[in-house]
Amino acid sequence: MARSNKPVNPGAENALDQMKMEVANELGIAERVRSQGWNTMTSADCGRVGGHMVRKMIEQYESTLR
Repeated sequence: MARSNKPVNPGAENALDQMKMEVANELGIAERVRSQGWNTMTSADCGRVGGHMVRKMIEQYESTLR
């Protein structure tokens, strides 16, 4: 079965983009993203951003369980 890059919840795309920029800002790469775009970022930087996003989403979900 082929994977797709479509979000599970298309309505959440804007929120995910906002979170991505927040994390990039925390990591100190937001200015480079704004000036050069995501296409020029290294896979290590993108992986760092994605990893932090996943951690934040897990923390948010766990806080709703309490």
